[in-house]
Amino acid sequence: MLSPEPKHIAIILDGNRRFAKRLILQPWKGHEYGKEKVEQLLDYAKDLGINQLTFYALSIENIKTRPKNELEFLYKLMKEFFKDINIKKIHKNKTKIRFIGNLSLLPKDLQQQCLELENQTKNNNNLIVNFCIAYGGRQELIEAVKKILKNKISPEELTENTIQQNLYLQDQPELIIRTGGEKRTSNFLPWQSTYSEWFFLDKMWPEFKKQDLINCIEEFKNRKRRFGG
Repeated sequence: MLSPEPKHIAIILDGNRRFAKRLILQPWKGHEYGKEKVEQLLDYAKDLGINQLTFYALSIENIKTRPKNELEFLYKLMKEFFKDINIKKIHKNKTKIRFIGNLSLLPKDLQQQCLELENQTKNNNNLIVNFCIAYGGRQELIEAVKKILKNKISPEELTENTIQQNLYLQDQPELIIRTGGEKRTSNFLPWQSTYSEWFFLDKMWPEFKKQDLINCIEEFKNRKRRFGG
């Protein structure tokens, strides 16, 4: 039996730095091109009937290992993106924006911006957009276990559903796309992606087009998904 249309698509936004190097720019300048592509994806999702998008935008490992000037540039871009986002259009399209990760690792003003945007859009439900920022999959699982222990749930009561309910993101994407040519999962949604279909594209993220998304969806529909085997 062929797969139905995917309703939740997750994307690892990889290849910004290599794209910039190809243009003989400073590596972090590629994130500017990547930011524009994220804006376009929101329109693509509306056109293609996608209910939920999850973007892997910044990992905990990135925060620990990237040069300070690159991180500062990234934070500046994020603040600009969330400030300039067309809130009227967001509300017209009934888009809910959520932030997945340990926001306490971000600058205070960016943290506040994220929380305000979540609050502004919390009642919208046509399209849910999750930005994974300061995110790590193993860290998410550790935080879930801490919550479970804090709630004094006994081993006998523990189920898969218990763990899922305590994750940052309870939903599970059917389709995950990674751009940039790497074929790794990079600590992204290890629990939620157990039965996801993965697509690894050679294109850098700033080169990603609407047709690439359509191609991934069409190939997904032709795959026979297997759960547990």
